[in-house]
Amino acid sequence: MRKTAILSVLLLLSVAVCGQTFGQYKAALGDVLVAPGQFAPLPQAGAAFWRDSLPEPMRQSYISYGEQYLKRPWTTLPTSVFAQFKTNGNRVTYEQQCFAKRRQLAALVMAEVAEGKGRFLPDIIDGIGSFCEETWWGIPAHYGSKVPRYEDQTVDLFNAETAGLVVWACYVLRPQLDSFSPLLCQRVSREVQRRILQPAQKTNYWWKKAGMNWNPWICSNWLSCVLLCENDRQQQLQAVGQILDCMDAFFNSYPEDGGCDEGPGYWDRAAASLYECLALLDRATNGRIDAHQNTKLRAMAAYAYKTYIGNGYVLSFADSHDNRYMQQLNIVYPFASYVDDPTMRRFAKYIGEDKDYLHQAAELYDRSGNFPTLGRELFFLHSIGQFKREKAAEPLLPNVWLNNLQIWSARAGGLFAAMKGGHNDESHNHNDVGEVVVYADGEPLLIDPGVGEYTSKTFSNDRYSIWTMQSGYHNLPQINGCDQRNGKDYKASVVSSSKTSLTLELAAAYPEEAAVSSWQRSVSLRKNEVSITDRYRLQAYKAPTRLILMTTVRPDVSRPGIVTLGRHALHYDPRQLTATVDDVSPQLDPLLQGMWGPQMFRLVLTVTSEQLQGTIKTLIK
Repeated sequence: MRKTAILSVLLLLSVAVCGQTFGQYKAALGDVLVAPGQFAPLPQAGAAFWRDSLPEPMRQSYISYGEQYLKRPWTTLPTSVFAQFKTNGNRVTYEQQCFAKRRQLAALVMAEVAEGKGRFLPDIIDGIGSFCEETWWGIPAHYGSKVPRYEDQTVDLFNAETAGLVVWACYVLRPQLDSFSPLLCQRVSREVQRRILQPAQKTNYWWKKAGMNWNPWICSNWLSCVLLCENDRQQQLQAVGQILDCMDAFFNSYPEDGGCDEGPGYWDRAAASLYECLALLDRATNGRIDAHQNTKLRAMAAYAYKTYIGNGYVLSFADSHDNRYMQQLNIVYPFASYVDDPTMRRFAKYIGEDKDYLHQAAELYDRSGNFPTLGRELFFLHSIGQFKREKAAEPLLPNVWLNNLQIWSARAGGLFAAMKGGHNDESHNHNDVGEVVVYADGEPLLIDPGVGEYTSKTFSNDRYSIWTMQSGYHNLPQINGCDQRNGKDYKASVVSSSKTSLTLELAAAYPEEAAVSSWQRSVSLRKNEVSITDRYRLQAYKAPTRLILMTTVRPDVSRPGIVTLGRHALHYDPRQLTATVDDVSPQLDPLLQGMWGPQMFRLVLTVTSEQLQGTIKTLIK
């Protein structure tokens, strides 16, 4: 009977998830999960694979990258800088020092894997020892007290990711590190137990039920630690069971269209981290946990290219810290291969070729996260032969409609337009319901600014005092002098959608004092123009209504009815609107300057009429 039951379970587990959730696999983990100490998903350093399969230019790129860190001292992260977040709200200085130290280890490890001569090992050994002496591996913005405490090992994003970095370093270099002393990796295992495995398993953290990036981001690193460091079978099974429950919570919160409401900037730590968990489980169960045919998972993968504009640019909705190539090569390609999405695979190859992956492999690796993602890089390189054979293609989709997230886009004749609906309580929310962005000839014209450097205000009650969060700095109407409000009730509803147009009702996105009964915004794209039409009905006139448009091109408003934006122009009826320009360049911090350059402008089109209803049309050519 037992053999029959086990065979039945194995047959069940060999079938793709196909819409079912992951918790169903918990009961059979004892039969299919790799035994503690037996997880060996990749060749270790010194194996023939790294000598024979890694292209020589890539090898030299990693080696050169690591050489800059040879003999460089290991930083002791200063407690006084950690305390700045609680003192003055500054989180950037500590994060820069913390991430630089982790980058140093990630660079040295890849250099040693690529070269295989032991030249980088002394620095790696000292680095691992230094990491083991840190009080806590996370960042102050995610910690309760002003200074880190040995006894408080809160599991946050970067505590988990640092653990992931260290355990993958020990895995891939285990023979070499053990030849120095087995005590080093044994120390790492104890530290990982104390810092990650025990608190993660025993504590009911909020992120375990969250439908946003914290959940899979932490779980992907937690799972790596479980598979590589947990030696107790019962603890291993319990931890993996909890991780499956976490994956369910995240996956079940996602819409069927696969849209990431945190914006493209968080996709690689949301949907892509869920894939990472599935990839690890696939290897740890010899393919018995397999979700590659799941329709929603495939849609979550496709979001990576459905939000792609062209020329490297990506939609910058929500808390986007960049506007170009936010999709990281070392996770896009493995995810694409897992779900067997040819468009995504070719997009990955396009990114690789555009970034000269053969000669600039280390630069891509360096930019693959807040610090280089060692585990992802190792798995990506294990498929480098297959990747080299792919054909590159830029995913210039003619139109996209994510009906759950309410994101629409279309392109024609060198123009690209997108519009966002949704609501104002999305994860990493900005008050941006109804925003339109326009790119022309592969360059930004009307933009979403994204987000600046995180501070103590960013995730506090003061979030919407930050200008980048406000609808007044997005391409939206300011109705009767009122901006949109934050909250789930402040939302759009779809009036109509097609391949070339979208109409949303925006009245509900504004507070009662805006006195708006209806504000229907339509965007349509034809070959040579983008048309934005606003049809409104007000309950009362209180203050001038203004249409806000954000751009990095200095607007010329000297001619009534035409705003010149470089080689393009925005046309409006001068009998309805007057145009002025605010220079917001002084408000750009270094992060926003890195995204957009040194200048940004707010074009303000003010409605001159006090009538309670009307139609306003602007054309971008």
